[in-house]
Amino acid sequence: GTPGVGKTTLGKELASRAGMTYINVGDMAKEGELYEGFDEEYDCPILDEDRVIDELEDKMSEGGVIVDYHGCDFFPERWFHIVFVLRTENSFLYDRLESRGYKGKKLQDNIQCEIFQTLYEEAMLSYREEIVHQLPSNTPEDLERNLDQIMQWIEQWMKDNN
Repeated sequence: GTPGVGKTTLGKELASRAGMTYINVGDMAKEGELYEGFDEEYDCPILDEDRVIDELEDKMSEGGVIVDYHGCDFFPERWFHIVFVLRTENSFLYDRLESRGYKGKKLQDNIQCEIFQTLYEEAMLSYREEIVHQLPSNTPEDLERNLDQIMQWIEQWMKDNN
């Protein structure tokens, strides 16, 4: 999902409830300096996707990992049993991004990314359609509902696959 939709909040809480490993790709890239340059226009580093894949490969093959990142088109399809794209209404998203210090082009482009469902479409093109799901992420009630829904899915998957 777009920055500010609640991926980190959901991912950390889900990992805690499900006893899984949570990995925030942005934090991992920062710690390991997995970058291939800097984007002046957006004032942010450019991810070295190949190094990220190399860094994650062993962890992902073990399973039980929740991966948090805004994009997904460079991850191997074999890594995921299910993909969730969080969606947030623009009025909520604008306030969240503004409070993070997003301004100008960076703020507008992230809002447009959400309006045009860019990351949902990326997920639909990168993975089998039946494993990609959109979840609303506007309110604390949405968060709870999403956590409950994903936990039910995990429990069912465990029953079906163990």
